Amino acid sequence: MATSPRSIFVVENDSFLRLIQVVLDPTAPPERVEAIAHFSKHDLPDFRGWCAKIRSRVSALYPAEVRLVDNQAALLGNLSGAAVVVVEELTVGAVEIAAAGGSLKCVQKYGFTTRNIDHAACDKVGIQVLTLRRRANIATAEHGLALMLALARQVTQNANLVSVEQLRAAGYEPTTYDRAHTPNGNWARIPRLVTLYGKQLGIVGLGEIGRELAQRAAALGMPIVYTQRTRLPNETEQQCHATYVTLEKLLATSDFVSLHLPRGPQTVNFIGRRELALIKPGAFLINVSQPQLVNREALRDALASGRLGGYGLDTFYEEPGDADDPLLKFRNVIITPHLGGSPRQNWLADIEELLLNLARTLGYG
Repeated sequence: MATSPRSIFVVENDSFLRLIQVVLDPTAPPERVEAIAHFSKHDLPDFRGWCAKIRSRVSALYPAEVRLVDNQAALLGNLSGAAVVVVEELTVGAVEIAAAGGSLKCVQKYGFTTRNIDHAACDKVGIQVLTLRRRANIATAEHGLALMLALARQVTQNANLVSVEQLRAAGYEPTTYDRAHTPNGNWARIPRLVTLYGKQLGIVGLGEIGRELAQRAAALGMPIVYTQRTRLPNETEQQCHATYVTLEKLLATSDFVSLHLPRGPQTVNFIGRRELALIKPGAFLINVSQPQLVNREALRDALASGRLGGYGLDTFYEEPGDADDPLLKFRNVIITPHLGGSPRQNWLADIEELLLNLARTLGYG
């Protein structure tokens, strides 16, 4: 299967997928190349060398014309002559396939769920549909799990407190035990430690990151419930060890609640005073999605009242944030500076794998 020396790629204008343009299209804006090099510098000092290495591995795809599209209309208007379409949220169906005029060979989903791609329409004309299990999504799920564990075991509160003086200064009452009769565990007398095993995890939005988290939580022996606008097929629920419930039931019964919803006006303040009043007393709330999902003032009040057992957040409301923000005064709050999908190698490896798979599918690998 051959493509022209200057194949056309139509790519959804996602902040991560812009890397495809930088790697494959020699007309990519120099400021974009520089911006991505700067973005990657702390993990990849030689970004341009990395690009050259990838081009050598997919040499038959380079150079290409990469058209970035922002919405469905732009996708439809740019498909003529395209060999490859790469999408995350945009839809590819019979109309889009027809707009390509018979040139389309591959549809690549930037992820592994493909409900936005019409498989039957693609199969009918021999278009390959490719998927990718994104490392950055796996890393974000791991980060969510890390926040759960850190809150449950109070790791950030008590790390490096090893002396009687330190523990007393932190408000604890350390003691000694009679080892002839008892173990010596938790001689610091730190109360309210939690074990994840047997505790219910409620996932709000069982998308790709939510499913990655569910797999890991199930391995720890956590019962899992989930909620979202559309219930998933039974097969997917079984794979995730998850049971569908309403949001209200999820909040009222879950020991940990993890949020995985997209950015948008419809999800701003998704968790507000009503939801925090419903949440199980002492539950832990985890947000590795978007800070605006949780109403800031309602969150502070729920923490101050003791309703919440703790809050784990990756990505603060402002970036950079304020060291004097009231949320940071709560000992049972952990906030990390947008680390979920890191390190950069996750994203770089995702795009490398995506391009290698496309090269093989097009007959060049």
